[in-house]
Amino acid sequence: MIEAIVTDIEGTTSSLSFVKDVLFPYARKRLPAFVVTHADKPEVQHWLHEAAREAGLVSVEQQEVIDLLRTWIDEDRKATPLKALQGMIWAEGYESGEFRGHVYPDVAACLRAWQENGIRLYVYSSGSVDAQKLLFGHSESGDLTPRFSGYFDTQIGAKRDAGSYRRIAESLALPAADILFLSDITEELDAAQTAGLRTLQVARPPSACPISAHRCVSDFSAIPPDIF
Repeated sequence: MIEAIVTDIEGTTSSLSFVKDVLFPYARKRLPAFVVTHADKPEVQHWLHEAAREAGLVSVEQQEVIDLLRTWIDEDRKATPLKALQGMIWAEGYESGEFRGHVYPDVAACLRAWQENGIRLYVYSSGSVDAQKLLFGHSESGDLTPRFSGYFDTQIGAKRDAGSYRRIAESLALPAADILFLSDITEELDAAQTAGLRTLQVARPPSACPISAHRCVSDFSAIPPDIF
């Protein structure tokens, strides 16, 4: 019996192109001005110092940290300080209506159906929790945040580390086997499976299901009933 579903975002609920072609460029362009105008805020200061610490910088020179963060954006580095700062910048874009969070057409209806069937829903993404809430709160399908019971980001651990999924199961107070993890990335699914979670790969067209140890579907509506 599946008691909870934990879903990835990029490539699973939402297109990779929205993140790479809309969100990343938006944050990269606005990052320097954001750091300059918000550097006195405690939360921003914290993440700037964390970025410098992670990079091994001796001092926190503003331009040096800006250059570092923009390089990390170009590398798509899964660094928690970067993801936190990106989320703060994206908030301005969502709230101004410059863009809305992309979700595939099947997502909203399936989330609703699962929730109505008593399944608790969670998100686990490399993007910060705040960024996750922004995407689903300002999605093309409306505010989807009421569907979710909680969110996880890389502060709980890396997505390809089995220990991260064990910690998620512990925080949900559920046996790992009662949790279904949805993702498009085989290595993430491998880690979740190692931790004892049930897994299902989502290969959105034009991607095809890879050869792996995980059952695979093309979208949420194609998930067979026997999974639950």
